[in-house]
Amino acid sequence: MKAFQHRRFLQLYDVLKTKEDICLIMELIIGEKLFERVINDEFILTERLCELYMIQIYEGVNFMHSCNVVHLDMKRFFPTPNINPNGKYVLISGCDTGFGRGLAIELDKQGFYVLAGVYIPDNVITLKDKLSSRATVFPLDITKQEDIEAAFELVKNKTKVLHGLVNNAGIAIVGYIDWTSMEAMRKVMDVNYFGHVAMTKKFLPLLIAKRDSRVVNICSAAGYITSPSLSAYCASKYALESFSDCLRREMFPWGLRVSVIEPGFMRTPIIEGHYESFPNFWNRLSSDIQERWGENFLKTKYDIEKNNPFVKYAEDPMKVVRALQHAVMNTVPCIRYRPGLQSSIIFFPLSRLPDWILDRILMIVENLHAIPANVSKQLTD
Repeated sequence: MKAFQHRRFLQLYDVLKTKEDICLIMELIIGEKLFERVINDEFILTERLCELYMIQIYEGVNFMHSCNVVHLDMKRFFPTPNINPNGKYVLISGCDTGFGRGLAIELDKQGFYVLAGVYIPDNVITLKDKLSSRATVFPLDITKQEDIEAAFELVKNKTKVLHGLVNNAGIAIVGYIDWTSMEAMRKVMDVNYFGHVAMTKKFLPLLIAKRDSRVVNICSAAGYITSPSLSAYCASKYALESFSDCLRREMFPWGLRVSVIEPGFMRTPIIEGHYESFPNFWNRLSSDIQERWGENFLKTKYDIEKNNPFVKYAEDPMKVVRALQHAVMNTVPCIRYRPGLQSSIIFFPLSRLPDWILDRILMIVENLHAIPANVSKQLTD
C-alpha cells in the first residue's frame, strides 16, 4: 500500500480484501468532487478545466494499469437514482403507436403528468383509456404551427414548468433518390426534423424555467450511418442529430439536458406492413424512371428491401421505451442511447469504418445481381 501512491489520488475510501484480490475504492480527481462542482450553479466548465480534468483522469488510470490494477467505473455498480416524478409534466409527440404510446403509458404508471399528442384524432379516446386521470391527450400535427400553438396554450394553462419534451413523431419513405419525389423528401423532413425544431423552440421557455429539464429526441441508427434507399429518412435523422448537439451545447448554462435515442430496426408500425405491392410501387414511378432502371432491376431491389434481414429480425420496441424512460427519469441521463443489438453491436461499429470500406460492405449487403437497364445498354454499346 505504501508503494501504491500517486499525486492524482485524492482519497482512499475503502479497501476490500479477498484471498486473491485487493479492491481499492478511491477518488481520482484532485480537489473537491467533480460531480459536486459541476452541479454547482456558480460553476463554469472552461475548456482549460476540461483539459486538466481529462489529464488527471488519464494519468491516474494509466498509473493504476501500470501497477497491474484493473480500473472499474463504480457508476456501473451503483447506478444513479431516478428523480421524483410528483408534479412533473412531460410532453410527448407521436403517441398514436410505437415508442410514444409505450412511453406515455410507462411514465403515467410512474406518476408523471403525461401530455400526449396524437396525430389521428380518433386515437385520443383509445389512449385516454390506457392512462390515468392525470394524463392529457390531445390532437397534434407537429408540421402545423397552429397545432403547436394550441398545444402550447394547453400546456401553459396546466404548468409554467415543463420537465421534459420527447420529440417522437416520425415517418419513413423507402426508395432510391432517383425514385423519391421532392414532395416526399420535404414531407419526411417536415415531420422528422422541422416539426421537432418547431416544437423545441416553442416549448423552450417552459423547459428552461427550471434547471435539469430535458429534451429527448428520437433519432435512429440512420442518424449516424447512411444506407441506400433511405436518403430522405437518413437526411432528416442526421439533421436532428446535429440540432440536438447544438441545442445541448447552447443550453448548457441553463442546465437543460438533451438526449438522443439511436435505435436500429424495431417492431413498430413504421416498418410493419410498410411495403406496398410491387405493382403499386411500379405504377407510382414515372415512365422515364421505369425505362432508366428497368423492371428487372426494380423488382430485384423491391424483393431485397422487402426481405431485409434487419427488418425481419427487428427488435422489441420496449428496449427503446426503457431508454426513453431513463432519459426522462434519471438524475444523470446519457447524451446518446443506442438501445438494442443492431444499433450498438452492428451499425455503430460499422459507422466507424473508413468510408471506402463501408461502401463495399453496404454493396455486399445490398446483394444486387441485377443491373439497371440503361447501365446494361451503356456496357453493350
